Amino acid sequence: MNMKNTADRYGSFSIAMHWLMLLLLVAVYATILLREGYEKGSDPREALKMWHFMLGLSVFALVFVRIALRFFGGTPRIVPTPPHWQHLLAAGMHLALYLFLIGMPLLGWLTLSASGKPIPFFGLELPAIWPQDKGFADTLKDLHETIGEIGYFLVGAHALAALYHHYIVRDNTLRRMLPGRSA
Repeated sequence: MNMKNTADRYGSFSIAMHWLMLLLLVAVYATILLREGYEKGSDPREALKMWHFMLGLSVFALVFVRIALRFFGGTPRIVPTPPHWQHLLAAGMHLALYLFLIGMPLLGWLTLSASGKPIPFFGLELPAIWPQDKGFADTLKDLHETIGEIGYFLVGAHALAALYHHYIVRDNTLRRMLPGRSA
């Protein structure tokens, strides 16, 4: 498989980054949901929260690699070519996903900062990016949770669109991003 994107197919690096981001998102959501099964203040609950923070910040770091790949790597063509309105809808969805992948971790970092809590990142402690402010932290936390709920719909709509293209339209939209498959 080619490392670089071609006119017909995403390269192996783009494909790997796409699916890695999905796995990270699943892990971010899983850690924050699983923490509810443990008592507040318990070691497992605190560990799951720490993993939620670190994995979220990993998404933040890697989304910029994804954006660079998107802009500098080229986008393989879809065969047969979809109507213009579908291109516009896809561009809007990708923009929403990228804003989500940047905004959610940033909101999390801001929330921890305003809460006066440490910002763990795989053995490091990242600096606070906002002064401690409990009221602002509460507002950010609510916003983070609300946008997190919206994230389910964004990711779900993205997946449904890929399945629609694959099974209904029968174009190569999904096949371009599957590992180990030819377009």
